Amino acid sequence: MNHLQHESSPYLLQHAQNPVDWYPWGEEAFRRAQEEDKPIFLSIGYSTCHWCHVMARESFEDEEAARLLNDWFVPIKVDREERPDIDSVYMAFCMAATRSGGWPLSVFLTPSREPFFAGTYYPPQAFCRLLKLIHEKWQDSRPALLHQAEELAALLHQQEEAKPSPQHDLLSEAVRLYQRAFDRQNGGFGDAPKFPSPHNLLFLLAYHRRHKDASCLEMADFTLRQMYRGGLFDHIGGGFCRYSTDAQFLAPHFEKMLYDNALLILAYCEAYASTKNELHLLAARRTADYVLRELKSPQGGFYSAQDADSEGEEGKYYLFASEELLRLLGPEQGGAFCRHFDIRPGGNFEGKSIPNLLRSDPRDHSFDPLLEPVYQYRKGRTALHLDDKILTAWNGLMIAALCRLYRATGEEKYRQAAQDAEAFLRRHLWDGSLYVSWRDGKRGAPGFLDDYACFAYAQLALYDCTLDPACLGRAKELCRDAWEKFWDGEHGGFFLYGAGNEPLILRPKESYDGAMPSGNSMMAWCLVRLEQFDEEFGPLAGQQREYLSAEAARYPAGHGMFLLALLDHTEPPPRIKVGVGSPEDARQLPLRLPGDAAVTPDGPVKDGQTTFTVCQQHVCLPPTHQWPGSYP
Repeated sequence: MNHLQHESSPYLLQHAQNPVDWYPWGEEAFRRAQEEDKPIFLSIGYSTCHWCHVMARESFEDEEAARLLNDWFVPIKVDREERPDIDSVYMAFCMAATRSGGWPLSVFLTPSREPFFAGTYYPPQAFCRLLKLIHEKWQDSRPALLHQAEELAALLHQQEEAKPSPQHDLLSEAVRLYQRAFDRQNGGFGDAPKFPSPHNLLFLLAYHRRHKDASCLEMADFTLRQMYRGGLFDHIGGGFCRYSTDAQFLAPHFEKMLYDNALLILAYCEAYASTKNELHLLAARRTADYVLRELKSPQGGFYSAQDADSEGEEGKYYLFASEELLRLLGPEQGGAFCRHFDIRPGGNFEGKSIPNLLRSDPRDHSFDPLLEPVYQYRKGRTALHLDDKILTAWNGLMIAALCRLYRATGEEKYRQAAQDAEAFLRRHLWDGSLYVSWRDGKRGAPGFLDDYACFAYAQLALYDCTLDPACLGRAKELCRDAWEKFWDGEHGGFFLYGAGNEPLILRPKESYDGAMPSGNSMMAWCLVRLEQFDEEFGPLAGQQREYLSAEAARYPAGHGMFLLALLDHTEPPPRIKVGVGSPEDARQLPLRLPGDAAVTPDGPVKDGQTTFTVCQQHVCLPPTHQWPGSYP
């Protein structure tokens, strides 16, 4: 047993029984490295990562690898979801050194935490050879080893401080880039692997709404339909897997992440608003229902993820042989079910089948009554590991998604779940400052930019579906705090971590959207939104737009969430002052007003009836009793 046994992170606890003498990130490990003059081996991953599991089984359970690590290095394990700051710093080094990255991330550091070699997954024999080589270089050629590290560190600092020139027509340039990368046959963008990147789809849908651009609607609509039809969506239990390993969205990487499902609910709701295609609303509902059933804690917060692996095999939980379902459902029903979901003899994936609707009509719901018995049968075969830590940023996204789904459906259970989760975060993870995570009664590190930005985003979404001014007030408070803690007064933009966090060798500023939007782009959206309610936030929003416009000039299509904020600034949605005439109208306000309008329930009441004053494009229309359910 090593030094991880008393940690709360599910990822660290997965490694507590390794023969490797792991330490958590902290002064005890660094002090030992200094005293014994040993390099640090830093391994970063997360509990539902398939290749992290593979390297754990193959290399970290290997006796020789463990002996070499324990004799020559100080091994440290980090959960990237609890410490995104550490992950960001050393992933940047890995990308600079190798032009690639991923998890598990394997980095060798000096005792003063300077990186000098990085990679990702290593099988046991290659890993042992690498450990021997690093040890030899550390003993015999240390100056050359460290000189290379110093050059890379200097390069990273230069990249952080560089200010690219802004590009003025970012919105239309981004649309052209999406059009160029769009896969017209399969949906999505570029080649495999394909990530959902719902924030890009949200921008395309908003651009279509403002400009009536048919190509933007086509790209978003077709991509969302194909993702739902493919194996990326779990047709038996609901919810989306992390990404597709092929171009057709058939074969996913099977782990399910809270943030992906939150962002996809948002995208499907917006697609439904633009197309009225019930398939989009079905996808959003089934995804939310999966989250409420399998990721909701008894206290109201949402767990982080479910694993890709079962019993050491990736995807085993999700795959079927046709014979199983014929036995379960009978020859006639089972045969029809298998044909509908493409579960065939010989399989469509490594000898078995991933249920999908790529060859079937997704509007055919005749098999819906059979989903529950198949789901229960699947649960009885094997189990999935659940990462049961509750992350502030990811919960913020899910709160916003459930609020948006409530506004699309009027179903109270979604709003209630959003309010329950928000109450959990305020109770356990916000005491004037935010914290990253909660598990087993313990709070994680002080919050990072993403936590403040996503929780502010959640508060704004809650305001939209309740019109409770307390939510708007909390959004303002969070954004003011983020400005105080993370803003770079010299170069603009927000740092990932603030003065209250542990200082690292580099202070990154993330602006590029990855699998989820960057904290900087989320802050841009929140500030632009708040500017529509309160002029105080105008200068802050302007400075953030200026910073991100320069950053996005490098590749506009990589900044979808910021583009959405920029679009809302340049072509703002309407501002609507409402004078509420009846309690029933008050309940209907969030459901019957435009989805992105800035609504305040403080307008005049005319003739005792609910009255709307709509302002858009610098013009306020006369007060009216007609519900403004849409706008040009």
